[in-house]
Amino acid sequence: MVPTKQHRCVHSSTCLCTKGHITEEAIFLVFNHLNWNPKSIVNLSRTCKWFEDLAKRVLWKEFCTKRAPKMILNLHSSGTHIMDGNWRALGKLLICCSGNNCNNEDGLLFTNIKTIPSHFVPRPRFSRTSGKSFLLPQCRNDVLYVSDSCDHLGQGGEGEIGFFRGVFKSFASTRVKKMLIGKQAPLHPTEVCPYCKVKMWDMVAAKMVPPSASWRLGAYKDCIECYVCLNGHVMGVCTLLPLSDTDADEASD
Repeated sequence: MVPTKQHRCVHSSTCLCTKGHITEEAIFLVFNHLNWNPKSIVNLSRTCKWFEDLAKRVLWKEFCTKRAPKMILNLHSSGTHIMDGNWRALGKLLICCSGNNCNNEDGLLFTNIKTIPSHFVPRPRFSRTSGKSFLLPQCRNDVLYVSDSCDHLGQGGEGEIGFFRGVFKSFASTRVKKMLIGKQAPLHPTEVCPYCKVKMWDMVAAKMVPPSASWRLGAYKDCIECYVCLNGHVMGVCTLLPLSDTDADEASD
């Protein structure tokens, strides 16, 4: 749907673009022609506050809807039509591996791993079925989408590691959040969510990562770190099991 017109700059009186903008309808059509290219959206957002606001309200929403239509439709099917966090955060989560970037000088997001910058993932795949493997039996009615593992060879102390990320549907009303609050689960002492910059609960410390998560990831049982932020964005890392000769042959085929 073409957005309504908004020509007034949301920046300040000293903004260079107070003389006027191209209309939102025109920008919408341009980015539709560009197939909602995320790098172009980022570049436009950096131009001024007006374009940043437009990107948050319209462009990132259209990007998410076009990139993962079934997933977005399900995330909005509760009737509230309110996305936890914001569209820009969800767009970043869809296409960006968090890596092990630190948000301050006190430490890294994950322990025992080299500094790995966040990076673009060209063809992400998120699965609700995979998400169920990350839920305790009493939380299986919650809806969680989890990505495939983003593998990095030789970056961990034990060999190959894999980063994963995900998002809950209507996180505020999930059984997972109620249990985290009830358990008084610890928050990460220094870091915040790399997607929306809010605090994160430690799912492993709260004993809320079931063994099925390791099986789904193909990882060692006790080598998983997993966090969920206050907006329901999930991020984690695991040490992957080595491929057997048979698995390696199948992968090469």
